[in-house]
Amino acid sequence: MSVDHRPPLVWDLPLRLFHWLLVICLVGAVVTVQLGGSWMAWHERFGLAIFGLLVFRLVWGVIGSTHARFSRFFPTPGRLLAWWRGQWHRPGHTPLAALSVLAMLGVLAFQATTGLFADDDIAYTGPLRSLVDSATSSRLTGLHMQMEWVIYGLVALHLAAVAFYSLVLKKPLIRPMITGRAADGTDAESARGGGWVALLIALAITAGALWVANGGLLPPPPEASPDLGW
Repeated sequence: MSVDHRPPLVWDLPLRLFHWLLVICLVGAVVTVQLGGSWMAWHERFGLAIFGLLVFRLVWGVIGSTHARFSRFFPTPGRLLAWWRGQWHRPGHTPLAALSVLAMLGVLAFQATTGLFADDDIAYTGPLRSLVDSATSSRLTGLHMQMEWVIYGLVALHLAAVAFYSLVLKKPLIRPMITGRAADGTDAESARGGGWVALLIALAITAGALWVANGGLLPPPPEASPDLGW
């Protein structure tokens, strides 16, 4: 029987796809909102895609494979203290990295959700705008616009951390998120769980959430009266 000498699998394929699709959609959302005009239709599409990806990540964080689960890396005080003392040796996110991940997911979730109710009175109206009054929509639109700068800051910190780990600590973070395997050759046990049944459940919940977010439960708009030319 052959022995697999490769580093253990840390990040499963669904998690890696989530990561890179989120990067693509986030870049798309930023570019299209800067272009404005007719590009706002694509901004909405990217925003809905981000919403769906976040729902998937939330579900996958419960039923996914070992290192994808929030319970595995949630930054409790004890775990943060162990990391500070140099006693944290688990594969996957460190407790400090977990804080960054949760902050990013939380901010993006806020941004995607407020976008559903936003209305800039020019080129964009969120799919759930009709569920709130004008004052509420205006407040949510303002918060949605202001949160852009928070996202830029978190992305900058994330990129700086990746560069620091790769260039200074010599611990590459990008390659494992492509191959799924640990870069340091650790002997830790490979990720388990997160099979096809879990994936189908996560995708079904994501599809349902996207349908609701895109106004699936709203009544259809009234039909326009025919123009009889009178």
